[in-house]
Amino acid sequence: MSTLVFLEHHDGLIQKGSLGVLARALAVGGQDVAGVIVGHGVADAAASAGAYGVSNVYAVDAPEFEAPLPQPRVDALEAVVTASGATNILFAASVLSADVAAGLSARLDAGLNWDITDFEIDGGELTARRPALGDTVLVTVGWTTTPRIALVRSGAFEPVETGGSATVKDVAVTLREYSTAAQMVEQAQEQASGPSIEDADVIVAGGRGLGAPEGFKLAEELAAALGGAVAATRAVVDAGWYPYSTQVGQTGKSVSPKLYIALGISGAIQHKVGMQNSGAIVAINKDPNAPIFDFADFGIVGDLNAVAPKLAELARARRG
Repeated sequence: MSTLVFLEHHDGLIQKGSLGVLARALAVGGQDVAGVIVGHGVADAAASAGAYGVSNVYAVDAPEFEAPLPQPRVDALEAVVTASGATNILFAASVLSADVAAGLSARLDAGLNWDITDFEIDGGELTARRPALGDTVLVTVGWTTTPRIALVRSGAFEPVETGGSATVKDVAVTLREYSTAAQMVEQAQEQASGPSIEDADVIVAGGRGLGAPEGFKLAEELAAALGGAVAATRAVVDAGWYPYSTQVGQTGKSVSPKLYIALGISGAIQHKVGMQNSGAIVAINKDPNAPIFDFADFGIVGDLNAVAPKLAELARARRG
């Protein structure tokens, strides 16, 4: 196999981002693509990848890999790359995969390109596209040596379920002594209700125009009325108004919901690149000259404190 896709999983489920990268890799690389999954008790998760079109999945399954720690996964991927002869290793961006990709790059003395928004595989050769100059241009990037490692921007591709089954190939790994030095003593997860911004069909995003952290109650009420999720711009998450996990934009997540409602967002290019693939974009802003109106499908110039509650009221009435 010339190309490996790291299939990150949690609670027995392969993550949407990994499945999206897998879909793109299969589309441009054909059956010369395999998945790789690392963990403990991952047989079912490995087999489930077959439903997304991949025929072969390498599985590293041992108790030492139960905790989501990066260093043991570097050892595992080194072994799989050696066993498979892969020249391309693709990751969907996440906190864990970024650590693993960086460690693997150092271990294999391999080139790493990150923030990839698209890629091609031709005859086993990998080329990719990534934003530059504050996301104002796209550049083509490549690698001078093999293996080639790519970290793909979150939300760049959607999973494609095609049906089928995968052959799971077990790979045994001997961990290096220092790879077991770190131990996970506790794992906490944020409790949230409703869809995540990556999965939601409707997103209501808030910016500085909400005025204060309390202003996000408007976004939350409108999102609840529409059955959607709440997102935020970098400016407000940096200010501590809303969690970083909800950030959309150049340094956040890329999303493509059917409906994106922007409340008090000016529309800077750094935010635009994270949501421009939305089905319909509705902007509500009191400034008629806000840049977001240049690319929004529908614009409302007005006071969000009056407009957003009215929209929520209408949405609840329609859903009721």
